[in-house]
Amino acid sequence: MLECLHMLKRIAVTLLAAMALAACIAPSVSQSQSAPPRKACNELTHRQFDFWIGQWDVFLPDGSKAGENRIEPIAAGCALQESWSGRGGFSGRSLNSFDDADRRWHQVWVDSSGGRLDLAGGLEGETMVLSSTTSHPQKPGVALTQKISWTPTSDGSVRQLWQTSEDGGKTWATAFDGKYVRKR
Repeated sequence: MLECLHMLKRIAVTLLAAMALAACIAPSVSQSQSAPPRKACNELTHRQFDFWIGQWDVFLPDGSKAGENRIEPIAAGCALQESWSGRGGFSGRSLNSFDDADRRWHQVWVDSSGGRLDLAGGLEGETMVLSSTTSHPQKPGVALTQKISWTPTSDGSVRQLWQTSEDGGKTWATAFDGKYVRKR
């Protein structure tokens, strides 16, 4: 009989320990299961730049090939990654995403020449327009505004127009004018 009491006592202690452990674990499991997931990037605003997704041959206005570009969704569709390779070994990459906090699109571009651009903006009609204004790298005291526009066209191509201004947008110079044609 004494053996049965000792065995019951060991079982009771084991059960109490198991229940205590379960009580400690249960809140963290239920909290992680009940915590709302982060909002996915599935709002229409996150899809505004999807027309640029694809593999492209890019041509200058004179018809010569400027390079190739691959635009792909990354981070569960929350961003677009651009991989550019142009003539003469020039290459660059950009990350593009919509920021829920300021309700604007942002692009960070870096290239093989050491160039870097931080642009922000949004959809204007059917055209994505991103821009920035910084100090001019070669002209102290002059502000340089850079504006890049991507416009889908009826033939399925996309026109990218990169313009610069040194007078606050009164006049613009074209830095790049490319026609994106989908690779077949």
